[in-house]
Amino acid sequence: MDMSLVTRGEMEMAELPGHFRFCLHTGKLVLLAILVSAGVVLQILACALYDNWWPMLTAITYVLLPMPLLFFAASERSSLFSESDSSWVNATKFLAGASAVGSIAIPAILKHSGVIGWGALAMDVSSFFVFVFAIMCYIRMSGEYDYRII
Repeated sequence: MDMSLVTRGEMEMAELPGHFRFCLHTGKLVLLAILVSAGVVLQILACALYDNWWPMLTAITYVLLPMPLLFFAASERSSLFSESDSSWVNATKFLAGASAVGSIAIPAILKHSGVIGWGALAMDVSSFFVFVFAIMCYIRMSGEYDYRII
């Protein structure tokens, strides 16, 4: 490994005993699990507290969001964060962006049409931001050099 690519934090991690590093990695995994669980709980509470299950429609976008990334850009991870001439990568970026916008737009449209109230809207949108924060934490915590953009 080229020493110029190694950061100070990675050198400090290398000096730690193996069991301590394992504990830190387990803690990161637990943090991500708690964040995702909190997002799911907020999504369910947005529906259950107001006895209206229309906000669960947003869960469809949470399932659809990673699909273009899995199908179209599985081999070109670094090209997702830069400009690309590949039409598949551009289609992936468009579909993922449209699904992310839909995660905010669906609750806003439901509120505008009077189907849900302000509380359900706030919980649904906060659920989205908790999921986004969990994804950003995962990208930051991953050890791959391609994802060190945040």
